[in-house]
Amino acid sequence: MVLAAGTRLGPYEILAPLGAGGMGEVYRAHDTKLGRDVALKFLPDSFVHDPDRVARFRREAQVLAALNHPHIGAIYGLDEASGQQFLVLELIDGQTLADRLAKGPLPLDETLAIATQIADALQAAHEKGIIHRDLKPANIALTRDGNVKVLDFGLAKPTEAATAVPVDLANSPTLTSPAMMSGVGTILGTAAYMSPEQAKGRAADTRSDIWAFGCVLFEMLTGRKLFAGETISDTLAAVLKDEPDLTRAPARVRRLLRACLQKDPKQRLQAIGDSRLLLEDAAEAEPETKSNVRWALAAAAFAIIAALALWAPWRRPAPNNAQAALQLDLDLGAAVAPTNLGADALLSPDGTRLVFVAQGSNGKSRLLTRRVDQSQPVELHGGEGAYAPFFSPDGHWVAFFAGGKLKKTSVDGGEPVILCEAPAGRGGSWGEDGNIVVALDSQAGLSLVPSEGGKVVPLTTLAPGENSHRWPQVLPGGKIVLFTSNTTFGNFDEASISALSLADHKWKIVLERAGMYPRYVPSGHLIYVTKGTLFAVPFDPVSAEVRGRPAALVEDVSNDTTYGFSRLDFSVGGMLLYRRGRTEGLRTVHWMDSTGGIEALEIGPALYMFPRISPDGSKLIWMVNQGPSADLWIYDWQRGSKTRLTDGKSVNAYPVWSPDGRYVVFSSSGGMFWTRADGAGKPQQLTASKALQFPTSFTPDGGRLVFSELNPGGGLIQTVLLDGSSGQLRANKPEVFLQTVSAVPFPAFSSDGRWLAYADAESGGYEVYVRAFPDKGTRWLISNGGGTMPVWSRNGRELFYRTEDSQIMVATYAVKGDTFVADKPRVWSEQRLANTGLTPNFDLAPDGKRFAVLMTAGSPVPPEAQSHVTLVMNFFDELRRIAPAAK
Repeated sequence: MVLAAGTRLGPYEILAPLGAGGMGEVYRAHDTKLGRDVALKFLPDSFVHDPDRVARFRREAQVLAALNHPHIGAIYGLDEASGQQFLVLELIDGQTLADRLAKGPLPLDETLAIATQIADALQAAHEKGIIHRDLKPANIALTRDGNVKVLDFGLAKPTEAATAVPVDLANSPTLTSPAMMSGVGTILGTAAYMSPEQAKGRAADTRSDIWAFGCVLFEMLTGRKLFAGETISDTLAAVLKDEPDLTRAPARVRRLLRACLQKDPKQRLQAIGDSRLLLEDAAEAEPETKSNVRWALAAAAFAIIAALALWAPWRRPAPNNAQAALQLDLDLGAAVAPTNLGADALLSPDGTRLVFVAQGSNGKSRLLTRRVDQSQPVELHGGEGAYAPFFSPDGHWVAFFAGGKLKKTSVDGGEPVILCEAPAGRGGSWGEDGNIVVALDSQAGLSLVPSEGGKVVPLTTLAPGENSHRWPQVLPGGKIVLFTSNTTFGNFDEASISALSLADHKWKIVLERAGMYPRYVPSGHLIYVTKGTLFAVPFDPVSAEVRGRPAALVEDVSNDTTYGFSRLDFSVGGMLLYRRGRTEGLRTVHWMDSTGGIEALEIGPALYMFPRISPDGSKLIWMVNQGPSADLWIYDWQRGSKTRLTDGKSVNAYPVWSPDGRYVVFSSSGGMFWTRADGAGKPQQLTASKALQFPTSFTPDGGRLVFSELNPGGGLIQTVLLDGSSGQLRANKPEVFLQTVSAVPFPAFSSDGRWLAYADAESGGYEVYVRAFPDKGTRWLISNGGGTMPVWSRNGRELFYRTEDSQIMVATYAVKGDTFVADKPRVWSEQRLANTGLTPNFDLAPDGKRFAVLMTAGSPVPPEAQSHVTLVMNFFDELRRIAPAAK
């Protein structure tokens, strides 16, 4: 069978062939429904009408479905289209171990790391009662980041005691036949890796896989096959005793090889899991290992001296009963996602495991984990697009946000579990009672979610003037929750630290305008970050009150003032993990065209938000954060002059120009206001509301304004008729258009006023929709993979929007009667903007050819630093020394 590129099989579009063998033909394909590349495996043409082969093909799907492990290639489904039956498999981006071995033997540390992961995969299969029966380098994939995937379970069979495989598979006469024959005298398997009992046609068990594992390990160490012929002899020479190519291997590895390659299965290693003890001991004995914690024994004295000499803030005399701080550079083994939202590296509560958000080859983030005393990370399956992870109290689970959902996954592998919808998650904390306190949206209060899934219970509501509660932490005892509360859009440097009582849902401000990302640590301190410096203050977790004065601890702690998080974590035993870096959030303003070309405006970096272009294209208005307040400024980009429209006494945001350019309407404390665009006169109130109201668009004639309002249900889209005949803007009573799930739907009128575009999170993540105005009950989905902040072109043919990762998309459209017909969206520019979350960072010029955009100021984290974090031992002793509790 030959499938040409471009062939469609249901939602799958063939891209290219990947390989072919006796058990199947594999193609790379694109899943147009889910927007990802996959591998499709087909039976060879000669077997498509063979009932036995077809049955085995279907049972391979059942085997893979029963095996859910980070080191086993995953299956997404068994499908059929155009008369073709095929497996839909995880696409492994990398090379096979066979390809790697074609270049010669592997370094010892790489061999041990790969062997350990293969053993993990086999152990998982054996525990499920499944034997691979065809383990060889060609069936082992190496991803680009060093992860291992065992593939091709086409010859797999269940053990007699199998309990975790489908009933029809366990009872299959084809796959449990002792002779393992396919036709007369033909034994299934590969001769060079086949155990003696398999070669004789005897029943295979898990020890047959252990033999093959030994053959693969030998080949990695020596660069050549142990048995190079096409057949296998019953007599094995003592090749391992004096094998010169094995002299570089530790004695434990040589003993492991002998244990795996015993001709008599009874004398062979009995359980693959036992191999890990020898492999890990061998790695510890190897002086060139890349492990990042064994430094503590060999170089502790030097590290302590260096840490205390270089770390000026902690150069203080230590009490006799306290241990000095030990600062160590930790290489995670893979680069973290440089723009990840939330802490990108976590310590398990007991300090033995790391979980971090890494950058995937497709640009999407993914979750990796490793033990602190190991060097090789393992990918957690299903973590694509993950951000802001956090541990369960026992360290067995990790919760995270991805695709508009709150999910959890086991650190031991397995499919993630969806807990609830989370349109724009902003942190969570897993309590000891099994409940999770979480911020599910960017401009909303906190909620309570059962860790097993279930009803979402609101915990806090925003006070007048507030725009977010986020980054919660459940304190020991499970009665108090710390969190960040803020009144200024996109500037959390002077946010307030608040405490919530879970008993009555009442909350109070603990430290006003103190900083971001509060965390209570068991030393009895509250730590937080402001302007890149980590502070600590003694804190009573029962009364939720501070008991002393804040003290500065560490400078240059990586943080993001736009989102209000810092890249740090700690263990209950006293370790601190953090990333060094600058404060992120400063932005510059640019013009950008569809080629990605950008032209900077001649203004310095600042905390810019909400850029909006005047109707004639001659001016820009934006918000600039300045501590606890935020002002609106108009910039004449041709003359280079700036005019401030507001008085610096409040948070003024969401500016929108009237179509004639005479007025600007904006959001502020108490409702919406308007002011003259020329700066004459003072702002006047347009609507009054205790809830935050966000104006976004006028009808073309300027007679009606659409805005959204925060309420407990999410966002409420309303419109209001305006009267400007007296030279003053006056508003009539607002009219409800639509209640949305999303807190910030960004409604926008089309250029002819017939349509209203908006963003909603009904399916979990934000998507862009269009409805007729007035609403006729029909809506049209525009985006296809996430979208928000719709912007209409004046030409009546294009609708733009922004993706979650700050890329501009465009969909052309046509109107046929009362029907809105949109084409498939396409990328307008490959250039990504500054990631401002759900705060607008772009606007379209009147000519529809360029955008005013916000870009990140300063250079990103250098590649050599993206895999490094700092680990501090004895952190709590230092806290007690530097910030003692008041007496």
